[in-house]
Amino acid sequence: MSSRDEQPKRTRRASGRPVTRAAGIIPVRFEPAGARQSTPRFLLLRCFSYWDFPKGELEAGEAPLAGALREASEETGLHGLRLRWGEDFIETERYGRGKIARYYLAEAPAGDAYLPISPELGRPEHQELRWVDAAEAQQLLNARLRRVLAWALGQLAVRSGESATVRRKQAD
Repeated sequence: MSSRDEQPKRTRRASGRPVTRAAGIIPVRFEPAGARQSTPRFLLLRCFSYWDFPKGELEAGEAPLAGALREASEETGLHGLRLRWGEDFIETERYGRGKIARYYLAEAPAGDAYLPISPELGRPEHQELRWVDAAEAQQLLNARLRRVLAWALGQLAVRSGESATVRRKQAD
């Protein structure tokens, strides 16, 4: 959140227990850049021993996609993220103290990721960041986030297949 005075968006489930909504981005880059066969690399952030994609709680009245883009910028310094695969998203099951996180897949075509100083904390929110391939991400992420990664890989495969089909049809 960008201000301690603002409360995160909370809703109530049918059970009556509050739900905290969070949103984040799954940043992806392709290496080597411009190559016909390039490998997707995902940006992960570490807080203590926990790895995650950039995400945070929504501010009151904030749209999930806007919050996801804001959090990615605040936590990584990345700007100009491209929603090449549309605005599709995946949500986690409820975890922790009632949080549900929504993730969008976005390309981070340029810029160096870094850990900016949080004005509220006086230090970065995370201790480390890494661009990793899918295999390393599988090892670092917990089960809930491996499901998010699997969805992202599926989006990359589906969208790549659609693009190839469109190119073939245009060539005919």
